[in-house]
Amino acid sequence: MSHDRLEIITLIKEARDSGARQSTACEIIGFSPKTLQRWSQSGSLQDGRIEAKQSPSNKLTELEYQRVIKVANQPEYADLSPNKIVPKLADNGIYIASESTFYRILSVEKQLQHRQKAKPVNQVKKPKALCATAPNQLYSWDITYLPTQVKGIFLYLYLVMDIFSRKVVGWQVYQNESSAQAADLMTDICLQEDIEPNQVTLHSDNGSPMKGATMLSTLQQLGVIPSFSRPSVSNDNPYSESLFRTLKYRPEYPEKAFSNLETARHWVTGFVYWYNEEHLHSEIKFVTPGQRHRGEDMEILAHRKQVYQVAQSKNPERWSGDIRNWEPIKEVYLNPEKQKIDEKESKAA
Repeated sequence: MSHDRLEIITLIKEARDSGARQSTACEIIGFSPKTLQRWSQSGSLQDGRIEAKQSPSNKLTELEYQRVIKVANQPEYADLSPNKIVPKLADNGIYIASESTFYRILSVEKQLQHRQKAKPVNQVKKPKALCATAPNQLYSWDITYLPTQVKGIFLYLYLVMDIFSRKVVGWQVYQNESSAQAADLMTDICLQEDIEPNQVTLHSDNGSPMKGATMLSTLQQLGVIPSFSRPSVSNDNPYSESLFRTLKYRPEYPEKAFSNLETARHWVTGFVYWYNEEHLHSEIKFVTPGQRHRGEDMEILAHRKQVYQVAQSKNPERWSGDIRNWEPIKEVYLNPEKQKIDEKESKAA
């Protein structure tokens, strides 16, 4: 400490001899002029403050330190946290150290990460991003409730859509949720769409019909690859959720509950036809899902582009920039990485 003081006093003296003000020199090095004055007058270079002790008087001995570790790893305490170990020791008339000391020592020894017998809870990772570049590559499906006129009793709409084209490729209304019924529906879809093994990935949430043994076995036989959302995360399956919202907010959606199974199936038949063949979907450049599924959207969008180009050439003064983008959507992602989302938003802008 004396060497540091001498160096400080020497530096300030040199600055002062060079014409600098003492107060300015002290300010530059972050030092108080009054402290400099006190040091100079006393002639002592020793710090008058009581030196902090490097080792506390109540520090545990090495034997006590090792005892904490040994006790914390005994079978009856090995799966307990320190705030449970210390009270249990006290109940047996034993006091070794405080909870904070136990925590500190176990932290140093890297024994605090997980002390329970049960396995740590695994962090559920976001599902792998999936991309579709053509119809019949990536499906999404879910089940939604349809109310009946009997309070508390519902019908169940099973609905499968193609994410690339947004077409409803299969649906059915049943009186209950069943893995076997879901398997039958998927079998019919694969026959209707002429699906080859390993051609389609089917995404869903974690409901029992989706992960039932019959459904998974059938998917394996069909060569359909299953994909699942994270538990309790609804936006991992956004396409089905969006479709159900469209369904239930249609003006034709019955104000009163469905009277029976046949009524519900009749209404859904009409909705699916409208959605697939009449609904101009905003996310696929305002063509119908049916047109896109059949590949007709390429010609439709090319014709729209031509119409706009002709209109621009006739009245160029009415166009402040390029014509509307009628290029078809070539890639559709399910659960894309953030980079893909940013790219999509930048292109839209």
